[in-house]
Amino acid sequence: MNDHGLAQSAAPRLEIEVYSDIVCPWCYIGKRRLEGALDQLEPSAQRQANRVIWRPFELNPTMPRQGMDRQVYLEAKFGGPEALRSMQDRVAAVGAKEGISFAFDRILRTPNTFNAHRLIWHAEQQKKQDDVVEALFHGYFIDGLDIGDLETLVLIAQHSNLDGADTRRFLQSHDGEVAVREEQGRGHRLGIRAVPHFVLNERLALSGVQPVEALRAAIEQITNESGITQG
Repeated sequence: MNDHGLAQSAAPRLEIEVYSDIVCPWCYIGKRRLEGALDQLEPSAQRQANRVIWRPFELNPTMPRQGMDRQVYLEAKFGGPEALRSMQDRVAAVGAKEGISFAFDRILRTPNTFNAHRLIWHAEQQKKQDDVVEALFHGYFIDGLDIGDLETLVLIAQHSNLDGADTRRFLQSHDGEVAVREEQGRGHRLGIRAVPHFVLNERLALSGVQPVEALRAAIEQITNESGITQG
């Protein structure tokens, strides 16, 4: 507050919205590359850019709530076991360069991710969103957890320093359902058809897995245009 009791004008800041789905391995890779781009910025710019918001984008919105056998689902999607193995090998090779040890053989089910997105939304209200997103990606792609299962989501929340009982109550209710659907709808209205999709200050968008250099250049562009002080 100033001497007249009026709030000072907020300094300009950078907001990065990331539309993603937890079952998308390229989204996990995109997260690592975004972190790499932020790490390369000057310290003050990195702090300004630390407003990263994870938005929902269900790749399989009609997936049964109980999920389905992952091998059956992916072989049908990619055209058989050889095509699936080729895709997974390619993703694993890229992931290894980003420090991600994908363990596709541990994943038994392709889940419905709506409740996982609700948990991400819930975590954002408590400033724990990035922790939960990281735990969900790691749980699914490294540990092979069924992230469509309510109790699994509760455990992930607890490991991310959220209250387990509160999380269970939240997931058993209908809280956050409208908000998550509205956020997904906004993504569709923006024309998003693939993830990851990055939106910077609602002005600049990058779709797909981007090199660290491209993400850093976009962040610096918006930072400069918005008058955010660096260094």
